[in-house]
Amino acid sequence: MMSGLLSIARAEWQFWLRSRLAVGALLIFALLLVATSLVTALRMSNAQHERAHQQTAAEETFLSQPDRHPHRMVHYGHYVFRIPPPLSIIDPGVDSVTGQSMFLEGHRQNTAMFADARASAELGGFETLTAALAYQLFLPLLLIAIGHGLIIREREENTLAPLLAHGVTGIQLYFAKWMALAGASLAMLLPLAVMCAYAFFQDSAPLASAGVIGIYALYLLVWCSLILLVSSVVRSRSLSLGILALVWLSAALIVPRIAVESASSAVPAPGKLETDYNMQAELREVGDGHDAGTPRFLQLQADLLAEYDATRLEDLPVNFRGVVAQVAEADLTEVMNRHADARMALEADQARIAASFGWLSPVVAVSAGSRALAGTDLATHHQFLRKAEAVRFDFVQGLNRVHTEQLAYSDDINRSTDAEAERRARMSADNWNVLDQFVFKPDAGGERLARAYQPFAMLIAWLLVLSAIGIRIARRVQP
Repeated sequence: MMSGLLSIARAEWQFWLRSRLAVGALLIFALLLVATSLVTALRMSNAQHERAHQQTAAEETFLSQPDRHPHRMVHYGHYVFRIPPPLSIIDPGVDSVTGQSMFLEGHRQNTAMFADARASAELGGFETLTAALAYQLFLPLLLIAIGHGLIIREREENTLAPLLAHGVTGIQLYFAKWMALAGASLAMLLPLAVMCAYAFFQDSAPLASAGVIGIYALYLLVWCSLILLVSSVVRSRSLSLGILALVWLSAALIVPRIAVESASSAVPAPGKLETDYNMQAELREVGDGHDAGTPRFLQLQADLLAEYDATRLEDLPVNFRGVVAQVAEADLTEVMNRHADARMALEADQARIAASFGWLSPVVAVSAGSRALAGTDLATHHQFLRKAEAVRFDFVQGLNRVHTEQLAYSDDINRSTDAEAERRARMSADNWNVLDQFVFKPDAGGERLARAYQPFAMLIAWLLVLSAIGIRIARRVQP
């Protein structure tokens, strides 16, 4: 039985090799894939090296600053960069629509900067053609072009009746044709496997690399089943081609757009101006520590004097201004983190709603899974923001501790009027080592696979439903 199925599949492959349409389509897609893969790989490789260089330069610049007042270093600030992960050469994900670097300073949480394009966090769009888009959008078109007449051609050439007469059942014919189209589609995964292998040797997680190959293989098998189903139902090549083109248009363009609009409507997010206004109102109530004479800090002063049994701030074993800076920064950070978490929760809810449309479109499912596995999804960007904030808070509080423990209060308050006090208020540059090296990496492969479980489940459901319907129809195949 298997040899018979392989014979039918082999005959189909030979037919495609003799067909100018099939060979031309294969060559066009191969050229498109090679071009997009090389361009994406070069672009992301350059981005990796450039951002790594900038990160090193930013750290060296910070650490090489001369003796200064520690609070000047708080405002001098520091830059951190999100270096693209190895699998971004396949799917850059949100890299083009989110910022790639952040400026870290005291009292503020700045937004990520230098995005290639401005759009919603989960909109890949067509800003740049990538290998992921080539597989998600253009390879299905190729499969439609060569496979829309798989069963129909047997009817048109009057070869279906002899096949059935020789004992080939409709189900066997269905599986043979499916094997032929699936074999051709899986062969087109070879360039993807090469890119995943390259990413693996660039320190990519092996589970994530395998997951990328697996999800695209599953996606292509869904299209094979859909194409064969339509070819089994209709009796005209032109009608089959028209139906499949309409399905592709809906799955690749219409449903993803509806998904984004639905997510925005279901989870409306306030604008940046409104968000910033609300947050700044809270931050003004907390205070940034520059005015130690507010009632809140006067109470802190009284508590410290009582704790150390002192009558003057100069008699405290710590610099009161540094203590105020530490307390204010902690309180400010609590407010800023609360607003940041609320914003990221809204974005995550929008992304989940948009991704749920994968039940209606395999393109939505595979794109969400691809980004998650490549480590270029919205969740990874949020992790970058949180890690950058942790670095900001740690180095600012480290400088505030230097301010508190090493700088005398009398020198601090007199530095603008006393040249000698001003000199003593300059802390040694050795204290700038509060800055740790920043290295951001996406989650491990297992965690990325866990985030991609829903897209996998969607594609498996698509494949099972389409295959079940196709087999049922195949039982009743007639010449």
